[in-house]
Amino acid sequence: MTAGEFLDLLKENTATNPPVQEEKLEVEPAHEKRYVHGIPGIATLFNCSLATANRIKKSGKIDDAIMQVGRKIVVDADLALKLVQESTWQNKRGRRLP
Repeated sequence: MTAGEFLDLLKENTATNPPVQEEKLEVEPAHEKRYVHGIPGIATLFNCSLATANRIKKSGKIDDAIMQVGRKIVVDADLALKLVQESTWQNKRGRRLP
């Protein structure tokens, strides 16, 4: 079969069977958890010094967001920000969030 014959076959095939367009499904990407590691990670997350980051960790405000084994510290960033926001709100208002 020559190249010209092959092209003729392709033209005939596409004329009788138009190409089917695939529907693109828009899948919402799963929300991935963001983690920071160690005291420097906490300092970066809150944009503060290492001493302040250590103070935040020791205060207990973000204990639910911290996973620590020995000296390894891993912090769920989104949860830590939420916990600090709630804690700050309680301190300013003197009461818990509704």
